[in-house]
Formats: sequence, structure tokens, C-alpha cells
Amino acid sequence: MTPSDVQALIARAFEAPLVRVESDDDTHFGALVVASEFEGLRAIARHQLVYKSLGALVGNEIHALSIRAFTPAEWEEAER
Repeated sequence: MTPSDVQALIARAFEAPLVRVESDDDTHFGALVVASEFEGLRAIARHQLVYKSLGALVGNEIHALSIRAFTPAEWEEAER
């Protein structure tokens, strides 16, 4: 899996998200996901949505995934 593969899979699960995925070795990934679907959800529920978008790849082709998940308003505030 490449970062762009993981990014595409995550992006398909959300409506109009901002998704950035990085990896140094194509097995350990870091993902930034900004999506309105996270509104009102705690961090664990947000992460579960991202993991769900990747299915069985997590723990197999994707050995580790670090997730930063924001709503659009939270991301706008974080960018200031």
C-alpha cells in the first residue's frame, strides 16, 4: 500500500473530506482526516470510522495507522 492508496480509500468513505496520508515505509501510516461526519463524535468514534474505511487492510498491509481526525471547524481553528 502506498500513501496515495490509503488516502483514496479513506476519502471514498467521507463526503468532501480533506485527507492527507504519509508513510516512510508503506506499512506504517499517518493520516490527517477532516470531515463533517466527525461532528459530535468523540475521538474513538472518529477513528473507528477511518478504520472502517480501510477494512481488513488494517493489521495486514497497513501495519500501523496514526490518525488525526478533525471536523472542518476544528481544523480551521487548528490552522490559525
